Amino acid sequence: MSNWFAIALSFALFANADVPRVHQLRQPAQPAAPVTFGEEIPLFPTNPKSDADQTVPQSSARKGTTLQEESKLALIRFVSGEFAKATKSLPAGKEGFQVLADKPLNNEQLDHTVAVHGAAIHAGDRVQITKLDFREHTIVVDVNGGGRGKKRFLDHIQIGMGGSQVPTSTATQENQGPPGLQPGMGSTIFLEFGKTVPDLTPEELKQLLAPILDFAKERSASVQWFDTLPKEIKSAIQDRRPLIGMDREMVVAAIGKPGHKVRERDTDGNEIEDWIYGTPPARTIFVRFTGEKVSSIRQFPN
Repeated sequence: MSNWFAIALSFALFANADVPRVHQLRQPAQPAAPVTFGEEIPLFPTNPKSDADQTVPQSSARKGTTLQEESKLALIRFVSGEFAKATKSLPAGKEGFQVLADKPLNNEQLDHTVAVHGAAIHAGDRVQITKLDFREHTIVVDVNGGGRGKKRFLDHIQIGMGGSQVPTSTATQENQGPPGLQPGMGSTIFLEFGKTVPDLTPEELKQLLAPILDFAKERSASVQWFDTLPKEIKSAIQDRRPLIGMDREMVVAAIGKPGHKVRERDTDGNEIEDWIYGTPPARTIFVRFTGEKVSSIRQFPN
C-alpha cells in the first residue's frame, strides 16, 4: 500500500513536470462513464452484437486540409484489419491496380490488369484489409497481405560453395502466414488523389473503396475479436471497468488509454507498468501490469 501511496504522492507533486518514465497523453473533453479518466478509444459498440452502433468518425471537419496525423490513426484503427466482400476480381503482383479517387472505376482497365497478372482475389471473396500506407498523393491499401511482397536483407545474401553461389533459405516463421494472407499473395490498391491526400474519415475511405470492396455486410474485425473473449472479460468491457487478468488491449477497450504511464521494476526485479487515470488529489485509478497482464487495480482516495 505504501508503494501505491508514494506513486500517488509523487505524481501529484510532479504531474506537470518532465518526470522520467512518465509519458503524458492527451485527455479527452468528454470521457466515458463510469471511469471518468483517460481517452476512450471506441473500438467496440456499447452492445458488441451490433455493428451499426459502432462509434467511428463520420465526416471530416477540415475538408480543405491535408490528411492529419490523428486522421491517419483513425483510418488505421477503423479500416486496417477490417473485412469486406470483393465486388470485383483484383490483380496479383506488386503493380496492383490504381483507383482514381475523383473518377468512376475503369472496369475495362481492371479486367485487363487481372487478365495480364492473374487474379489474387476473385469477385465474391471475403477479404481483409491488412495494411495502409500513406504517401503524398496516394493511400496504398494492401488486401489479404498485398501484392507487393516483403523482402528482407537476408533474401539477397548468397553463400559461396565450391565456386558456385547458393542462395540462402528464407523460409522462416516470419513469412509463413495463413494461406492468402502471406505478404505478396494478395492484391494492392493504389488509391490516387492526383493532389495531396485530403483529410478523410474511415467512412469516407470505405466509400472511396466501395466500387471494389463492400464493407456493409461484413462484421467488424474488432467485434469478432470481442466475441472470442471469455464471458467475464466481455462483461467488464461492456461495463467500462478494468479487471485483473486483462491484457493492455482489453483495458483500452474497456476504459481507454491512460492519462499517464509509469514503468519501473518491483523489489523482485519484475517489470511493472502503472496506467494512471486521473490526477491526485482528485480521484485517481491505478491499473498495474506485471508483464502483460493486469495484476492489481487501486483507487485513491478509496
